[in-house]
Amino acid sequence: MTSPATSTPPPSTSKISRREWLLSDRPQSRLQARLGRAYVTWRQFTANHLAVVGLLIIVALLLIAAFAGVLAPHSPVIGDLTGARLLPPGSPGYWLGTDDQGRDILSRLLYGSRWTLLVVVLVAIISAPIGLIVGTVSGYAGGWTDAVLMRITDIFLAFPKLVLALAFVAALGPGIQNAIIAIAITSWPPYARIARAETMTVRRSDYIAAVQLMGASSIRIIFRHIMPLCISSLIVRVTLDMAGIILTAAGLGFLGLGAQPPLPEWGTMIADGRRFILDQWWVAAMPGIAILVVSLGFNLLGDGLRDALDPRESGQ
Repeated sequence: MTSPATSTPPPSTSKISRREWLLSDRPQSRLQARLGRAYVTWRQFTANHLAVVGLLIIVALLLIAAFAGVLAPHSPVIGDLTGARLLPPGSPGYWLGTDDQGRDILSRLLYGSRWTLLVVVLVAIISAPIGLIVGTVSGYAGGWTDAVLMRITDIFLAFPKLVLALAFVAALGPGIQNAIIAIAITSWPPYARIARAETMTVRRSDYIAAVQLMGASSIRIIFRHIMPLCISSLIVRVTLDMAGIILTAAGLGFLGLGAQPPLPEWGTMIADGRRFILDQWWVAAMPGIAILVVSLGFNLLGDGLRDALDPRESGQ
């Protein structure tokens, strides 16, 4: 009599790893599909090590701006004229030195990050939606609407951004609020061009034709079906433009048309230190280095987002 053969049960296939669930080519729900797409995008982004460096720089900027009051060792606007004027970097209590008013440069840089983020965020919030609306309406409507909107866009693009911003600030008056408005007014035309190009690509597609056959109005098609398709390209362009926005704001501050003293804005700090550039170089060099690092971070982040959000790259 033979004993029944013993065999190990086959491995269970009911449980799959979280990675396999995210990368499934047959998602069972919208949530799984969205999470899977986000996971693929994140993997493509992290494959670019320079993009990760840019992300770390921007995250560090956000943390510094949020905790500037805790990190700053001194007041950003009140200095010590009697014993701490134009001290070099490495001086006791003043790691990056002081300016001509005896103010700690490190503290002013930390607080100045808040103004930099304020300018960047507000300009993006104002200019990106304007460009998106103008571009999608122009590309979808066509005809005389497209001609009028694009000629207005061409007029704004015909002038250098800084020169046009100077003209608007001169008309509105100096100040950080007017500088933000001026930069936003001059920043929307490239976004309109990108949105128009994306709209003209998809407006004749079967997807839009099906929506039209269902009786959707032009406004609904533009806002619900075309604009979401333009968001990824717009995010990439806005991120890449952050460095230019920072430089424009710093240029206005350097010329005395942006943030006014004693606000610790980086461009204004460079303007204050130009008188001492030969002997006390750190007064202007430190905010210049801060602008360089943050601009580099936004450019690296934008390059990574462009590669990760490009549908041609994601399809490979």
